[in-house]
Amino acid sequence: MVSDMESRERYAERMRMPWAGWLAVLAFATLAAGLSNFGDLRWWRVAASVAVFVAVLAGAWWLGRLPVRVVESGGDGEVWLHVDDAKLPMSAVSEVQVLDRTAYSDALGVALHPLAFVVQRPWLKRGVRIVLDDPEDPTPYWVVSSRRPERLREALAVPVGSPAA
Repeated sequence: MVSDMESRERYAERMRMPWAGWLAVLAFATLAAGLSNFGDLRWWRVAASVAVFVAVLAGAWWLGRLPVRVVESGGDGEVWLHVDDAKLPMSAVSEVQVLDRTAYSDALGVALHPLAFVVQRPWLKRGVRIVLDDPEDPTPYWVVSSRRPERLREALAVPVGSPAA
């Protein structure tokens, strides 16, 4: 039996950068560090170059740390989407759409509503659009990047017979 305090994770992924992206970041960090001191090997210039190198790598890591999770709470069976610190109950959702490359590009471009909640990473070319059904919320929908948008949509489906269904 699941207690009120327990929850079950139905889906989890991180928006990590692929290895090819890390090679590009490493090349950029090396170039930026090299250009930051112009070949001058005085200690403060070398220290500045190391700081630039580390800052570029830390920034790339930070962009890829973002978690996307779908959690089913134990007490009431409510399904929640967690994207970093943002949380969305599925009881406030009317539709979840899988976006292929073209639809995803359009959703982030000309078709993007100015009040939409968007969490995307440039190395992920697909995602989901989660249309909200909450008259109190000015946000019309969420667009979230995902490596496996079909699995994310399946995890977001509210179980039959639950109070939210």
